[in-house]
Amino acid sequence: MKRGWNMNQKTKKLVVSAVMLALGTILSLIKFSDLPFGGSVTLFSMLPIIIIGYMYGTPWGLLTGFTYALLQMFLGFSTVSKSFMDNSVINAIVMTLLDYILAFTVLGLGGVFRKCVKNDTVALILGIILCVVLRYIVHFASGAIFYGQYAEWFFADIEDSAFASAAPELCQSIMSKYTGTGLACIYSVIYNATYMLPEFVITLIGAGAIMAVSPLRRIITGRKQSPAAPAASGTQGE
Repeated sequence: MKRGWNMNQKTKKLVVSAVMLALGTILSLIKFSDLPFGGSVTLFSMLPIIIIGYMYGTPWGLLTGFTYALLQMFLGFSTVSKSFMDNSVINAIVMTLLDYILAFTVLGLGGVFRKCVKNDTVALILGIILCVVLRYIVHFASGAIFYGQYAEWFFADIEDSAFASAAPELCQSIMSKYTGTGLACIYSVIYNATYMLPEFVITLIGAGAIMAVSPLRRIITGRKQSPAAPAASGTQGE
């Protein structure tokens, strides 16, 4: 009996994970903006993977995140292949590891605060913050190391760069103060923030909405709502 129950639980975990992977992949195709050198603002695409990490723990979450990373590599095949054509093989491999494998695998860490924070909503939000910060750091490193040559275009080309045309004075100030590695780092900080900040906000909104719905909250947390205490009959002193 117990063995059959364990099999059912494993099957359920596989099915739920597969559905969430498919959902996250589909949502990643719904883009509000798509940046020229990678990165996009999507409709809750990170949330299903983060939720799997919260539901089933970090090891399973990381495995799910890794699988999601492979799917994102497949969807971004043109970008990956271009990186191999424009860079050395070693650089292209490191770029792929950073921008795909690591960046999306860390989304599986969404449940690391579940055991140490009693409030499930707060624990999930903290997990989201951790996942987004780690993903941002990985993209920042990749951008600063491998995409620094685009910094001058990003800050100086008013006609083609949306950021340069939107904030010309700020761009001129940055260009006058920084060069080389410093400019590449500033570029990577700003460039990756232009899509990661909206992604973060959208993910938080989605998580808050889901956790506010009791049936969905129970599915994610696995906790049944405590029954309300029965009302006391009579009045004090009777």
